[in-house]
Amino acid sequence: MRRIDEDIQNGQFQNIYLLYGEEEYLKLQYKNKLISALVNEGDNMNFTKYTDSGINVNQVIDQAETMPFFAEHRVILIENSGFGKKMPDELGNYLTNIPGFTIFIFVETSADKRGKLYKYAKSAGRDIEINMPNEAVLAKWIGGMLKESGKQMKKDAWEQFRDMTDSSMDNMKREADKLITYVGDRNQITIEDVRAVCIPQIETKIFDMINSIASKDLPKTMDLYQDMLSAKEPPMRILYMIVRQFRQMAVIKELTLNGESAASIAKKMGMQDYFVRKNESLIRNFKAKDIKNLLNDSATFEQQVKTGLLDENLAVEMIIMKYAGNNS
Repeated sequence: MRRIDEDIQNGQFQNIYLLYGEEEYLKLQYKNKLISALVNEGDNMNFTKYTDSGINVNQVIDQAETMPFFAEHRVILIENSGFGKKMPDELGNYLTNIPGFTIFIFVETSADKRGKLYKYAKSAGRDIEINMPNEAVLAKWIGGMLKESGKQMKKDAWEQFRDMTDSSMDNMKREADKLITYVGDRNQITIEDVRAVCIPQIETKIFDMINSIASKDLPKTMDLYQDMLSAKEPPMRILYMIVRQFRQMAVIKELTLNGESAASIAKKMGMQDYFVRKNESLIRNFKAKDIKNLLNDSATFEQQVKTGLLDENLAVEMIIMKYAGNNS
C-alpha cells in the first residue's frame, strides 16, 4: 500500500493496479485515493467504472484506446469482475500493450497468482494484496480515531474491543463510532462500555464456547449455544465454526511443540499473532487426543446430519454434552 502512497506523492503512476484481498475497508480507501489523485472531481469523460460479471470486454478496450479529453489520464475502474481468477483472453492480451495515457484499476476479492491479471500487475510492481492489518496498526488506527473525538481507551478495554469486533476494519469503525456516542462527555472508554455497546462476532462467541468447554462448564456452554441460536445462527454453521477453531488449535499446538513462535505461526497460518497467542493459552487445556476426538466426532455427526440420520441441533448438543460435561 505504501507503493500507492508513493505514486500519488510523486505523481508517477503505473498503467495497471490490482487491489485484492479480504479487507474491504482498506481496499475502498486506497481505491478512492487513486481515483482522487488521477481524476478531477466530476470528470465523467475520462473516468469509466465497470462492476461485477458480464462486462463487455470490447467496450473496455475501446474506452482504453480513447485519448483523454483535456486530462492527462484515462482511468478505467473494474471491480468485482472475477478477472482476478479468470481474465478474458481479449482483455488479457490487451493488457500487454496499454496506451501510456490509460490507467486500469482492478479491485477484486482474490487473485490467482497464475492468472494473467496478477502477472501483469506484478510485472508493474502494483499487485497489492490488502488484508487485515496487524494488531499494532489496528491499535494505532483506532487510537487516532478516538483521539480526534477526545476519547481514550485503556488496554483491557482495547483488548475486549479488538476481540469482539475484529472481523473487519469496517466493523471496527462502526463499533468505535457507537462507543464514542455512547460515552458522551466522558473521555475514558472502559471495558464495561465495550461490553455494553459492542456486538460480539460469532468468532468471539465460539471462542467463549470453547473456553467454557475447556472449563467443563456445561451450563455456560449451553447458554452460549442458545444465545447464538436466538441470534439466528444455524446449528451447522455453529458446528462448522467450532470445528474450524479446533483445527486451528491442532495446527497451533503442533507448531508450538516444534518450537515455532507466535509470530511465525501467525505468518504460516495467515492470521493475527494476537489470535495465536490467545489460542495458545486455551490449547493448554486440551490434550492432542481430545482435539482429535472432537474433530472425528464432529465429522461423524455432520455426515449423519447430511444423510438425515441425525437432527442438526441435536448433533451440536451431543458435541457440547460430551466435551463440556464432567465425564467427557
